[in-house]
Parts: sequence; C-alpha cells; structure tokens
Amino acid sequence: MTDLKVLQRRVYENKLRQGFNVTDIYMEFCYTHGELSEAFEAYAKNKPDLGEELADVAIYLLGLAEILGIDLGAEILNKVEKNEKRKYVQKNGVTQRME
Repeated sequence: MTDLKVLQRRVYENKLRQGFNVTDIYMEFCYTHGELSEAFEAYAKNKPDLGEELADVAIYLLGLAEILGIDLGAEILNKVEKNEKRKYVQKNGVTQRME
C-alpha cells in the first residue's frame, strides 16, 4: 500500500497543476460531500463504478487533509486504535458505546 502522506502530496500537487481549488476549505468540504453522495448513488443503483466513486471520496479527503496540514494516515491509525479500545453493548437492539 502506498503511504498516505505521499498520496496526500500527489493529490495536492495535481490540484495545483490542474488549477483546482486549494484555498476555499468550505468548498472542499462541499465537494467531498458531493463525491460521497455520488458513491451512495452508485451503491444504491448497483452501478459498476462504485469503487471509482469511493476512490473520489478518498482523493478529496486526502487533498483536504494536505491543504489543512493534517497527516491523515496518522490520524486514521490513531482513531482505529482508539476505536479498538472502546467497549460497546447492545441495548434495545442498538449498539451503544460504554463510557
């Protein structure tokens, strides 16, 4: 697997090269949301491009992380480890986190 930091940088550099937005953070969140909606539509309609749509979501997240100076790979690892340590219970058919 490719290092996410390397991918973040590549996504950002491509945005610069192609003249895409790298300054309007609100717009980047909107674009990311739009890509997630497209992925959902591909899933809901059983379209063959679901993987590509999910890749678009990841690309927008990587670009946003690079713009904001966040090491997304490190943040993901930290969050996975945090989630693995959490305890959950089933209550009335709903999974709930124990405090």
